[in-house]
Parts: sequence; structure tokens; C-alpha cells
Amino acid sequence: MTGRGSVIVRAPSTHRHRPPSQAAPLPDGHLRGRAMDATVSSSRRRGHGCLLRLAVVAAFVLGAPRAEAGSSGGDRVLLNVESLFPGPSSCATPQEHETSAATSARMKIVHRHGPCSPLADAHRNPPSHAEILAADQSRVESIQHRVSATTTGELTKRAAHVQPSQKKSPGHSPSSSSTPSLPASSGSALSTGNYVVTIGLGTPALPQTVVFDTGSDTTWVQCRPCVVKCYKQKQPLFDPAKSSTYANISCADPACADLDESGCSDGHCLYGIQYGDGSSTVGFFAQDTLTISHDAIKGFRFGCGEKNSGLFGKAAGLMGLGRGKTSLTVQASNKYGGAFSYCLPASSSGTTGYLDFGPGAAPANARLTTPMLTDKGATFYYVSLTGIRVGGQQVSIPESIFSTAGTLVDSGTVITRLPATANATLSSAFDAGMATLGYKRAPAFSILDTCYDFTGVSEAALPAVSLVFQGGASLDVNASGIMFPVSQAQVCLAFASNGDDSSVGIIGNTQQKTHGVLFDLGKKTVAFARGAC
Repeated sequence: MTGRGSVIVRAPSTHRHRPPSQAAPLPDGHLRGRAMDATVSSSRRRGHGCLLRLAVVAAFVLGAPRAEAGSSGGDRVLLNVESLFPGPSSCATPQEHETSAATSARMKIVHRHGPCSPLADAHRNPPSHAEILAADQSRVESIQHRVSATTTGELTKRAAHVQPSQKKSPGHSPSSSSTPSLPASSGSALSTGNYVVTIGLGTPALPQTVVFDTGSDTTWVQCRPCVVKCYKQKQPLFDPAKSSTYANISCADPACADLDESGCSDGHCLYGIQYGDGSSTVGFFAQDTLTISHDAIKGFRFGCGEKNSGLFGKAAGLMGLGRGKTSLTVQASNKYGGAFSYCLPASSSGTTGYLDFGPGAAPANARLTTPMLTDKGATFYYVSLTGIRVGGQQVSIPESIFSTAGTLVDSGTVITRLPATANATLSSAFDAGMATLGYKRAPAFSILDTCYDFTGVSEAALPAVSLVFQGGASLDVNASGIMFPVSQAQVCLAFASNGDDSSVGIIGNTQQKTHGVLFDLGKKTVAFARGAC
């Protein structure tokens, strides 16, 4: 079964997907035997890659059982090329998925730059592909720096100096002369390729559309008055003075010590965060009632930002869903058991996804799980990637390549990053399959080195790609998550190299599209369910 985000199409007349008994023709009247000879010859020149490329080519030429359109799991998937590019939007409600129990709380997820977003601006163009990938690289480098610092023990909590400021009484705003300031901690991450949800904050609840991020812990929003600086956001700023349940957190409160970076102003706890792209937020650490869907979480601790700048795209702030003590996941664990799942839509145009909390958040078809590795530090969701399948065939990558670097799943990274050896092998196998199917190569773009010219192609057959994890769980990448579109003449494999085999690998949100991704802190497991939205 494919979900609403899956692309159910027929192959184009120029690249028609043949039954298993028929081989796909090559363009320009080339014979299959010549194509195979050329591929094998090229592989021999590379040395060790001959057998791998021959196996992949044979699978495509001879024809193995084909996969469902739009989804993965067999040897090929079908992609509606036009769906990769912006088009008319109907902002459809996410498909109801069968769950293992009653879902506790569900919110709608949209891409923050898409037409379904509450932050959409019809008069402003979304970021360019180059800007998206540049910001994505900044996020990746920031995550890898933080992971490295955690592993080596260099990352420690720090107290910060603050400038003199007047007291901010609970439920009231400070005077304009109050100027909290503290050095923000480096290592957290943000990017232009994020998704947003709408929460309620305070009593009465004020709607706030925030970026949701599994790579961050502390939730924060911009607050009135902006004593120092606030960036422009779409919705009204949260005003603590108008909430009957708002209160500052004392410096003596143990919760203040849970922050990675904290300060103190007249007895009130301050927080500070700096993201990998240079964005930052500083303000008071406070508590209030958080409303998600129909549920109210009282005494939720969050940052009330009064010095904020950066690339937040008119969002009110950020929801932290990491594994750290200040995250929503941990703070609401008594209510939801530390479990949540999300599904990211196949496209930013016309469809939405969901974010669920609670034991019932798991889609019923999330049968196989992989262990959540919790010995590598807080915040991030580490898993054990053990292999990659291309065109239904396991490619030859030693498991040690993945275990040495480690792998984490992240909602905010756009393009999946792999160890250099693994990425080169994946690209080679995928390119062998694409060559057999008759696609023309295009120049590399930014961090993406395996690109194709889809000019005149409306529907394309692609080699299926699956990521395999410890325990048998797999992420069978939807057709919409295999390729990253630059233009019709330049559509690229949406995987990138870390440049070495030692930096942590990251499963990005492009590859997660249409899957229900379940995180369960109580059971320490992660699962992937196809066709969830």
C-alpha cells in the first residue's frame, strides 16, 4: 500500500518500465550486450568495482520483480518527475494511518516554505537550491562538531556572564532597560530545510508556529517585549504578561542546570543557544502551559527569547524533540511515555504530514525496530546502519565503515550524509542502474555528485534504495526521497559524502519522506513505516 505522499505513476514512453520477462531498451539503439561490456570494462579500469557493477547491471537488464510505484522495497521505483517541482497546492489533510493504539496527540506538519505553511509568503521566493544546500552543510558540520566534542569530552555545560538587567517578575515583562546577554553555546543546528507545527502557549493559549527539530532539546519562542532584538515573524509575539500561568524559573531551580548554556539575572535563569548557521536566541528560561493538539502540558519549561536573530523563516521559534532533559520528549514523558512519531510529506506542495505523541503514535505496520543507541551522548537519536541496498541488491560495504562513524536520524538535515566509502559505493551502484535504464548524466551540483538530465521525462524508473539497520529494520526510500531536483536538466541523487569515513553519518529528512518515523525513549527503539502520509 502506498500513502498519499507516494507517487503512483506509469513509466514514460521513452523509459517504459518493462515486465520481468522483458529487458529495458537502451537509448540510441545500443545493444544490451555492448552496454554490459562497456560497464564491465569501465569497472575493470576502476579495479575492485567490477563485480558490484556487473551484479547491479544484471539485475536491471534481466529484470527482477518490480516494486510498488512510488515506494521502495524491490528493484525499481517509479517517480513522477513533475512532483519534484512546485505546483498547485490543495493542502490536503494527512492520511489517517492505522495505529497500534489510540493516538494521544496529533499535529499537522508542513514544510515551512511550502504553500500549506502558516508562514507562507506569496510575495517572497523560497530559498534557492544552493542556499538550501549551503545551510544544510552548516547544520551538518555543526552536528558533527557537537558529536565529536561529546565523544572526546570537550563539550561541557558553561555558566555565562550577563549584563546588568532589571528584575523580571513572574507573569510580567521587564522594562526596556533590561538587556540579558550571554555567550550562546555552539554546536546546536538549524537549516532552511525544516518543517513546522503549530502549538499553543500560555493561558489563554496563543497559537505559535515553530520549527520542530529532533536535533535540539530546548523549546523557545520570541517574547514581548523584544528588549534587544527580534526577527520578523508571521504571528503575534508571545506576551508573558497576558498569560495567567507564566512564571520565570529561578537560578536555584535544578531545571536551570539542565541547560547546556545558562546565566543568571537578578535570580532568574537565562538561556542561550547559537545554531550552526549563525542564528541565535537569548532570553529567560520560564514555564507555562503548552498545548499540543487537544492536550495541555502544565509547567512546561521553555526559553522566552528577547534577543533573537537568524534564519528562522518567520517561525515563532523552535520545538526541541531531542533526548536531553529540557526537550519536550523528556518533559512530557510521564504523559506520553517518551514516544512520538512523525511523517514528512512527499512534497512541500499540496500535502501535509503529522506529528504524534504517545504510545499510540506508532503506525501498525512499524513491525521491525532498530535499537536506539543511548551511549553516545544526549540530544541525538543514534542508530546502527548496517548496509545499503540498490536495485534490490545489497552493495558491498563493510559494516565497520558504518560502525566506526556511527549514524543518527535527524528531522532537520535535508540530505543524508554517509561515510565517503559508503557514499562512493552507493553512487557507483546507482549510476550503473541509471545507465542501464538509459538516463543521461548531468553535471554535479554543490554537495551532490551524481546527477541526471530528465529533460522531456515526465515519469522515471529509478533503482530502488533501501537503508538497512540492526535488527532487520529498513528505510525503503520513497521515490520522492531518492532524488533532489535542481532543474529538469539536473536532478541529483539525494545522498552526499562526509568527505571521510570517521564523521558521523546522518539520515536526512529527504530520505524520510512519507515514512512514519517512530522514536520510543522508553523502549529505546526507532522504527520506520512505509506509506504513513
